[in-house]
Amino acid sequence: MTRKERYEYILKYFREQMPEVQTELEFGSVFQLLVAVILSAQCTDKRINQVTPELFRHYPDAKTMAKAKTEDVLEYISSVSYPNAKAEHLVKMARILVEKHGGEVPSDMNLLLDLPGVGRKTANVIQSVAFGKSTMAVDTHVFRVSHRLELVTKKDDTPYKVEQVLVKNIPAEDIPRAHHWLLLHGRYICTSRRPHCEKCDLKGVCPSVSAYHP
Repeated sequence: MTRKERYEYILKYFREQMPEVQTELEFGSVFQLLVAVILSAQCTDKRINQVTPELFRHYPDAKTMAKAKTEDVLEYISSVSYPNAKAEHLVKMARILVEKHGGEVPSDMNLLLDLPGVGRKTANVIQSVAFGKSTMAVDTHVFRVSHRLELVTKKDDTPYKVEQVLVKNIPAEDIPRAHHWLLLHGRYICTSRRPHCEKCDLKGVCPSVSAYHP
């Protein structure tokens, strides 16, 4: 099977099995989505969803969070990974949104990347989920699954390289969903230490299955 044929098979499978798919993070606005994605770095969505309701009750938008002190925000996010750095990023991010963007989250990539705590992956998530753009966020799950399914090559050894290859080979209309398809597949089936190949409907076209089930 060629790589092109593998892409076609896998995309067809996901289109049929998960025609409607979205982030598992819970939020009520673009600002809240941005906060949740920043918090989710190296942390589970489940944990973030436990933390954000109380955080958003006190700081529902950029204007209220911009007035907070770092230690105030830290009180509500202390159970996430790297809470001190993330609390500082959130307050600074909110202040920049108020000062430069009228309290609204911009859709432009460069403007997003100027915000504290926002890297390329986070910016791509915001562009895709909030603004419907065909951007591919590559987290650890997407990176791992893309390599195991050989949608990318071993030379594609950075998230940015993987992003470029996926965007080149996946139709633009599928890209916003494809991020979630690969992420959820990695989160629940193609897990890090030992993938659940016995539950995987893609094992018939997966070049890596023999490595885990010889």
